[in-house]
Amino acid sequence: MNVDFYTLGLSLIFMHEMDAIRCYEWRILPITSFLEDKTGMIVFIFLHVPLFYLLLLPSISQSVAFKTGFSIFLIIHFFLHLLFLFHKKNAFRDWVSWSIITGAGICGALYLQLTL
Repeated sequence: MNVDFYTLGLSLIFMHEMDAIRCYEWRILPITSFLEDKTGMIVFIFLHVPLFYLLLLPSISQSVAFKTGFSIFLIIHFFLHLLFLFHKKNAFRDWVSWSIITGAGICGALYLQLTL
């Protein structure tokens, strides 16, 4: 069985976004960090609707260019979490969060390595 690293990375980023609610990610994002907690959570959740829509839309998500760009994003996303690691409101501290974040980044790198 061949592993589809794009689909695995996509699955991990969906898991990460569920974990991001638990970890109050809107508190560390520049576009939502200034909002009250309840408002920040609502904005954070609803900003993901168009993102998930595009990620699941076959006409977009199945193109090689999109998969390549998304895989690059997974790697950048990993490094952004490293950059914000010591942010005072960062709650991504446990092995669960970091397994998901790191796994997604690795999937992005493996997809690129195996397809380019």
